[in-house]
Amino acid sequence: MAIKYELIKVCKQSGARLGRIHTPHGIIDTPTFMPVGTQATVKTMSPEELKQMDAHIILSNTYHLFVRPGHEIVRQAGGLHKFMNWDRPILTDSGGFQVFSLSKMRKIREEGVDFRSHLNGDKLFISPEKAMEIQNALGPDIMMAFDECAPYPAEYDYVKQSLERTTRWAERCLKSHARPHDQALFAIVQGGMYDDLRRQSASELTSMDFPGYAIGGLSVGEPKDIMYRVLESTVPLLPADKPRYLMGVGSPDALLDGSIRGIDMFDCVLPTRIARNGTTMTSSGRLVIRNAKFTDDFGPLDPECSCYTCTNYSRAYLRHLIKADETFGLRLTTYHNLHFLLQLMRDVRQAIMEDRLLDFRDAFFAKYGLLDNDKGF
Repeated sequence: MAIKYELIKVCKQSGARLGRIHTPHGIIDTPTFMPVGTQATVKTMSPEELKQMDAHIILSNTYHLFVRPGHEIVRQAGGLHKFMNWDRPILTDSGGFQVFSLSKMRKIREEGVDFRSHLNGDKLFISPEKAMEIQNALGPDIMMAFDECAPYPAEYDYVKQSLERTTRWAERCLKSHARPHDQALFAIVQGGMYDDLRRQSASELTSMDFPGYAIGGLSVGEPKDIMYRVLESTVPLLPADKPRYLMGVGSPDALLDGSIRGIDMFDCVLPTRIARNGTTMTSSGRLVIRNAKFTDDFGPLDPECSCYTCTNYSRAYLRHLIKADETFGLRLTTYHNLHFLLQLMRDVRQAIMEDRLLDFRDAFFAKYGLLDNDKGF
């Protein structure tokens, strides 16, 4: 078995899980947030900086690395870990999300998905077998089955056909996965916002005994209360002795509410993307550092944060860098946002250990300005 999930404790107050995932490249403490390194790099961050903030695992993108530089180049380099000089765990998505996000540039058929490259328009094709070939060459610790992520909203019949195709593709992924001894393949539960379709998907996929399970097709535009309802009905259908991964979710409120509903792993481009626009997450809520009121504010970005950015630089300096389009400003805001979420997950794990996650959530939301949990970030 490429990975092993170890359940340490269930929070008596919330039902959240504290655990560890043992992988070939180290241990992941859960619940965890995974910074996204789409193109074999977390934008503006070095691997050393990610280690400083104690990121246990990062995520890279199969589709983008297939398009550039090509999985054969990464394989020749010795795999993704050596290529990008990262010796901790890596997860790669399957390319399935691009079926959703590049909807104007692709055609889905039973064999797989025909793409046009977002770079130059070249014709591309990814099938379940091709997704496995690419990820086997990339060499992550955890790889994802190729799936179709249905949009929101979507008609019942379309979602049913989509999830049934995803199940067939998952079976093909299992059969063509060449490195099950050192790479764990996770299946992705689909079914849109329909509880009975989620049950069908979970039942079909768990019968195949994957090492872990993701919940996909959420955070695609639906209101948060619908996402939480789907989680509440779907998570109990997944094996208790395997990791549960909620794909594409990374706002502070959703990390907390997802953990309370039994999720172990999260990823999202949110903290890095908004950082490059000068938007930061602080202990008292969202702060847009480019705003004029910070022109002569020489205090730290977040007085309660101990990260490199907050320890060394002022709001006034950060505003100047962002307004001047200086790369260092993007690096500093990105560092802070990632550190903020990784610290939040450390606090979540501690609260689970002490059976007080609901109390922690309420206090965090009150301070962060999120008393209404559908308000989001």
